[in-house]
Amino acid sequence: MASSIPLHFFGRPCPPLSLSSRSPPSSSRPPVANQLHSFVEVWKMAATKHFPRMVSHVILDLDGTLLNTDGVMNEVLKVFLVKYGKRWDNKISQKIIGRTPLEVATAVVKDFSLSLTTEELMSAISPMFSDQWCNIKALPGANRLIKHLRSNGVTMALASNSSKSCIEAKISFHQGWKESFSVIIGGDEVTTGKPSPEIFLEAAKRMNVDISNCLVIEDSLPGVVAGKAAGMAVVAVPSLPKQAGLYSSADVVINSLLDLHPEKWGLPPFEDWIEGTLPIEPWYIGGPVIKGFGRGSKVLGIPTANLPAENFSTILSEHTSGVYFGWAGLSTRGIYKMVMSIGWNPYFDNTEKTIEPWLLHDFGEDFYGEELRLAIVGYIRPEANFPSLESLIARIHEDGRIAKKALDLPIYAGSKDSPYLKNSMLRSNCHS
Repeated sequence: MASSIPLHFFGRPCPPLSLSSRSPPSSSRPPVANQLHSFVEVWKMAATKHFPRMVSHVILDLDGTLLNTDGVMNEVLKVFLVKYGKRWDNKISQKIIGRTPLEVATAVVKDFSLSLTTEELMSAISPMFSDQWCNIKALPGANRLIKHLRSNGVTMALASNSSKSCIEAKISFHQGWKESFSVIIGGDEVTTGKPSPEIFLEAAKRMNVDISNCLVIEDSLPGVVAGKAAGMAVVAVPSLPKQAGLYSSADVVINSLLDLHPEKWGLPPFEDWIEGTLPIEPWYIGGPVIKGFGRGSKVLGIPTANLPAENFSTILSEHTSGVYFGWAGLSTRGIYKMVMSIGWNPYFDNTEKTIEPWLLHDFGEDFYGEELRLAIVGYIRPEANFPSLESLIARIHEDGRIAKKALDLPIYAGSKDSPYLKNSMLRSNCHS
């Protein structure tokens, strides 16, 4: 391609959702923001940055950490608010992620000036949420992490602001999850939800382990604050884009669960990386090649064959940003090795998440409009920012070298024969 956007480079009926809480009425409690501020100050005064410490037990959050529930929440509220002549604002997501169900409902009623009480809102949307639990997918790396820790005998707890019944309903659709946790604790089993440390302290108590031996993995700021206030080590996996800077209190901030290195905490390491790449469950997308803004060729000298991102909003929400690789099929040309980025390209500060494949072949001409099909089979690294254009370009080429070499390995090479890729060419030949 002669012109395009540059590469970034570079997871049965459900019971009704319970939004009940044992927390005191909101009128007798300080505002959530004040609670968060108070807990931040408590641990800020005592906490200092340190190297990761050794742990023996892991406490995981559920929504936004293991399960892609944020998208479901946004869609349900978007549909509900239409009835009241309101339009959902995704910016509200930043305010409610990690909150208790009661706090979420309270915030929505207030921010949208709804003519109903918090209790009425909870009653109305509970069935809408519960109908969707069976459709929630695991976030990338969630199944891998749970299976790895369980098979290595690492004791795990699940601690979520959601009610215990909702937690069990959601994980019931994911094979082996319930049996993997020695403790499952919901927000309705403690007096105060996150950012209070109570739920993590209770989880440690039920596991009969000292807090210093616990590692918390969280996606939300309230969860990170709660883990640090409990005196535990914390890994943050921000569920909102471009928000990593807010999580500086965590011991480590990672892009996704795919980027977790358990050995840094004294836990058994993953052993599935192969020559700098991680095999993943293959996934497939396709569409017409579109013209980009020209940065790929003109600025980087690396032409990308971009796909229309608006056609893949669901796919984009299901897969973490980063650098992937696999095979690309062009309907009239053949099948080629490719490396691709998903994300916001921090160096160029894109405002939208995009999919930008680089076919590792010199075509010598554009092929805009031609059907492109992708079989994504492996992961290389998270997206990153770079201090200079030169360092960005160097890393892009390194990603290309890694992908090109890896795709010759048997574990990846077989995907070149995917019917998804070949069907495109067969159809093209039939119409030629």
